[in-house]
Amino acid sequence: MIREPAEVSVEPDGRVELPLGLLAEAGVNVGDGLLAFSEGDGRIVLRRASDAINDLLNHGTL
Repeated sequence: MIREPAEVSVEPDGRVELPLGLLAEAGVNVGDGLLAFSEGDGRIVLRRASDAINDLLNHGTL
């Protein structure tokens, strides 16, 4: 659960910036590789690339 919601917007070039505090709260560090994908229901998921790869190899799904 996000304790401090952050409103972000999509820039004209398609870029989205997330506040560092939000990333830190999720345990994401500067320089971490992330995988972004759509759940198909209006949600966009960000996962650490290493966690997503482990899940894919061990469980066959992201």
